Amino acid sequence: MKLFEYMGKDLFSSYGITVPRGRMVTTPDEAAKVAQEIGGTVVVKSQILAGKRGKGGGIKFADNPEEAREATSQVLSMVLNGHKVEKVLVEEKIKIDKELYLAITVDGSAKKPVIIASIQGGMDIEEVPDEHIVKQHIDLPMGVPPFLCREISRRLGLTGQVGNEFNSLLPLLYKLFREKDAELVEINPLVISGDTLIAADSKVTIDDDALFRQKDIPYVEDRTNIEKQAHDLGLAFVELGGDIAVMANGAGMSMGSLDTLSHYGGKPANFLDAGGGTGMEGTVKAIELLLQTNPKVIFINIFGGITRCDDVANALIQVKKAREIPVPVVIRLVGTNEEEGVRIIKENGMEAYKVMQEAAAKAVEIANAN
Repeated sequence: MKLFEYMGKDLFSSYGITVPRGRMVTTPDEAAKVAQEIGGTVVVKSQILAGKRGKGGGIKFADNPEEAREATSQVLSMVLNGHKVEKVLVEEKIKIDKELYLAITVDGSAKKPVIIASIQGGMDIEEVPDEHIVKQHIDLPMGVPPFLCREISRRLGLTGQVGNEFNSLLPLLYKLFREKDAELVEINPLVISGDTLIAADSKVTIDDDALFRQKDIPYVEDRTNIEKQAHDLGLAFVELGGDIAVMANGAGMSMGSLDTLSHYGGKPANFLDAGGGTGMEGTVKAIELLLQTNPKVIFINIFGGITRCDDVANALIQVKKAREIPVPVVIRLVGTNEEEGVRIIKENGMEAYKVMQEAAAKAVEIANAN
């Protein structure tokens, strides 16, 4: 479960990590009041569960309460990265001498937490070369002892009071990571302001399977409307923002479909694992979900084991008869009852492919032509 920035900063503050003064609000008048309380220049930051807010115009500065009111009104009218902005964080503008990056997450390969830090933080952290990134695994019985903090700060080139601040902050961040069952705690940027380190942003993700232990953290729904519908149907579905709707049976087949489409220059609209044993009814519901993404083409990739190819074919025809499918459908059918499934598809004026690469290339060709 992802937390909003203001929620992450509330957690940081409760663990003794310095954050800017500020408060979450939902109306322009509330924003003006907070700006009045803080005084000076404030930052109005959209609160959505997505990144790149600054580049999308979702972060604005205001020099007085009236400007804060106007900036908040503008931000609350925005849709950023597909997310409607419904709340903002109004906080003091801090002096920035240097931006660092600091995170703790789980390294699945090593089966250990890992500290990731860089002297180059900020909006383009993804483009920082590996030689400027420090990675240090955490031995669970040992945790984050002082010597490990000093080693990381040395590798970052942090000295004096700033180095001491870093050495104090890192164990607090790890304590939060462990006690809150986090999958990720990230500060980007971690700002050097004079001799002080300030968490100017927060990204915190809590392990869904541990939420029963975290009763003090409000539940945050981060699924889109279509993802909620899919969840209620028992389907694994993630919106991706492309124009080729994808359905496959099995997580591996679904990932392979996305990779193959991307290889040919396509942009998948979603991840949809219809499951290994989805019958005709479940397939009908899955196709209905795909149509809600408004794609240019639908790509169905079925390798039938438990799933029967004729059930998938009949489901597709059932949807076509019940409603118009406004876009082309490219389908690959291989496996159980393959011959019958292909016959049904062809009798209804469609083509069924046997090779996934050929089908994916065709889907990309159609999407790019529209």
